[in-house]
Amino acid sequence: MKLDRGWVWCVLLLSLAVAAAVVAAQEKQPEVDVSDVDEDMGLDEEEMKVLMAEEEDEEEEEEATVMDEEHSDETHDTGAAGGKAESDANVSFQVTYKTPVPTGDVYFSETFDDGSLDRWQLSKTVKGDADDEIAKYDGKWTVEQLKENKVPGDQGLVLKSRAKHHAIAALLDKPFVFQDEPLVVQYEVNFQDGIDCGGAYIKLLSDTDDLTLEQFHDRTPYTIMFGPDKCGEDYKLHFIFRHVNPLNKDTEEKHAKRADVDLKKFYTDKKTHLYTLVLNPDNSYEMFIDQSSVSRGSLLHDVVPPVNPPKDIDDPNDSKPDDWDERAKIPDPEAVKPDDWDEDAPAKIEDPDALKPEGWLDDEAEDEEMDGEWEAPQIPNPACETAPGCGEWKRPMINNPQYKGKWKAPLVDNPNYQIMCTLHDSAKTLPRSLCDTHSLSSPKGVWKPRKIDNPDYFEDLQPFRMTPFKAVGLELWSMTSDIYFDNFIITSHKEVADRWASDSWGLKKLVASANEPGIFAQLMLAAEERPWLWVIYILTVGLPVGLTVLFCWPKKSDDYVYKKVDLPKADVEEEEEEEEEEEEEAAAADEEDKAAEATEGAPAAAADQEEEEEDDNNAEAGGDNLEGDDDEEEEEEEEEEEEEEEEEEESKAPERTLEDESNEGGDVTEESHKQAVRKRKVRKD
Repeated sequence: MKLDRGWVWCVLLLSLAVAAAVVAAQEKQPEVDVSDVDEDMGLDEEEMKVLMAEEEDEEEEEEATVMDEEHSDETHDTGAAGGKAESDANVSFQVTYKTPVPTGDVYFSETFDDGSLDRWQLSKTVKGDADDEIAKYDGKWTVEQLKENKVPGDQGLVLKSRAKHHAIAALLDKPFVFQDEPLVVQYEVNFQDGIDCGGAYIKLLSDTDDLTLEQFHDRTPYTIMFGPDKCGEDYKLHFIFRHVNPLNKDTEEKHAKRADVDLKKFYTDKKTHLYTLVLNPDNSYEMFIDQSSVSRGSLLHDVVPPVNPPKDIDDPNDSKPDDWDERAKIPDPEAVKPDDWDEDAPAKIEDPDALKPEGWLDDEAEDEEMDGEWEAPQIPNPACETAPGCGEWKRPMINNPQYKGKWKAPLVDNPNYQIMCTLHDSAKTLPRSLCDTHSLSSPKGVWKPRKIDNPDYFEDLQPFRMTPFKAVGLELWSMTSDIYFDNFIITSHKEVADRWASDSWGLKKLVASANEPGIFAQLMLAAEERPWLWVIYILTVGLPVGLTVLFCWPKKSDDYVYKKVDLPKADVEEEEEEEEEEEEEAAAADEEDKAAEATEGAPAAAADQEEEEEDDNNAEAGGDNLEGDDDEEEEEEEEEEEEEEEEEEESKAPERTLEDESNEGGDVTEESHKQAVRKRKVRKD
């Protein structure tokens, strides 16, 4: 069965439309990627009992349930718990939120759900290297809900001022000491108004005797700094730790390598994102955003500058010898300039083959120049509009075939070129030939000081064991306000942090996913930021529609259109068959005539003899008789020609019926019989 090509295209287009609809439906469904707690959390028996009891309580109470918006509206109308049942206009459904509780041993946790900052201390000092007008840490902090995608009952710490210094800190429940347990630091950030220039990182303040939170400023010693930072188009995720030199006790900042993914969307989508840092005792680290890894590495190899200094350094007392020749090539001293080398020849000469165009106006200027206090405006010379050119004609310039430029001697190897060769662990200046003979270091060309042992060299194989810290602080400058912080936790168990995130950030993600605009709205927003997307939209929509109209549009029916059709003509094969049948019939008629003549042959033979004798006797007088015979023969020839013409016309006829063919066959037999009779009559005569 053959299908119309148009229907095939229709099926393909319909399948593509169905696939696009399925993808759109999947994207519209809210997705929640919340990690559950592993069975093995590394907790002791008592902590596991507490955890299990809390889980049972949560299952019985079912505090984290999702209700339909209509149901929430009905409860609001009946007047039940007006403040707690308050719903946001932009939220398509409401959730009942319960303040998360740590499920294991933690060093610090903060949710801000009580609406107070009693645990936190605002800084009252000034920034040392800033102007007096902006040196104070007078930025405002408040505890409030999110502007969008609110979770009723959930609150966070919000930076409210722009273009001001902010500093706030809180003590840990107990200091964290880097020994044999990992460090997990996690908190949430939401740039509610985007971010122009500023950071949202935290500092883990070192455990020192002189630490005072009221005097917290930019130079307060810290052990780790972690979190997002952005200025201009540089999007960063900081992980900086301060390493203590074991020899001189100096501290130096070590910066981890940049994240492996593009971080821009986390700063611009106005959603709450979860930032997690994990440090392990084996000196490995890993950073997560929304529980997805964005960077990992080693404290020994993937930080700048490296933890351990190099063993060898340049000798600061070494200097380049006066006779050191760094030129690998020099002009050949034996080269001589050729005699025919003309250094004064110009690079361009006039074209000798150029001819001045006819009609060139040598005495006319393109622009009339006038002197005096008043100058008339300059206009094009009308005489030059029709002429090929005006002014003094000059030949065009072409490249000079004799030009060679200034002569320079070719370069050859410098016999005095020296390199640094390492011989018996000592740097010496040796000629190239000697270095090549002893297979020493490859030539460097440019002089470098020799290497010596680094007097400050040390090797620290445990950079994880950093300075203990006992407080967490936010010391920020931002050109954007309303930066939201929430749900800080510091622990030694990644599973505890994941469960904490599922009870807090997971609900925010659920609400944000449910309140996301549809596919059409997202496309419109993207087109507002990038107008060139309209071209893609038009092609994406117009191309399938055009193909559908082209291949699936019903064709015009031809049922009522009548066309005059020519009668069918006999085929060549049919004509040949008819000619063969006619020949066969003619042959059969001839055979019948011969048989008839044979039966009449006996009596006719005698008659013929008598006729021949009579003819011989009458031969002498045969004038009149011969003339009569000639006339009869001419008549017979004319009759035969007419019969042949009739046969040709009959063979050229386009169509014949069976009846016509039978009649024609009878006529042929009759005519052949008549011819035989005529012949006999002629013979008798």
